[in-house]
Amino acid sequence: MITEAGFAGAKAALFCGDALLACLRDTHPGLPWPGMWDLPGGGRDGGETPEACLLREVEEEFGLRLTVDRLTFRIVQPALLNPTEWSVFFAGHITRDEVSQVRFGSEGQGWALMPIDDFLNHPMAIPGLQARVRLALSAQAVPQ
Repeated sequence: MITEAGFAGAKAALFCGDALLACLRDTHPGLPWPGMWDLPGGGRDGGETPEACLLREVEEEFGLRLTVDRLTFRIVQPALLNPTEWSVFFAGHITRDEVSQVRFGSEGQGWALMPIDDFLNHPMAIPGLQARVRLALSAQAVPQ
């Protein structure tokens, strides 16, 4: 049984039209997936819920304060870093106005509003996240 108490972290595909918000990971020694395209999110702090974890990470990484009602898809799956743990993957939407307000944080080399197909086919995108974006798209969780 998967419980909120047992999740390790949360990630999200935040769509803006036919693109999604992505970040290029740092290349520090020992960092998983160095120099690869990633999605917003990260590890859980304390007893926060999956939604609180994701929204905190989005604010830390991109300076965007989103609300839970912006999330349109949620799935719990084995964590990419440690499959014995659970992670929560969300999909949601952001507006062009919000994209113009992005203030990139201190983690990563940069960010992009990347066309969905480019992320799904990019050789330097994290494969497990590409698969999760495909799940969200197949569930029609992306507002058109």
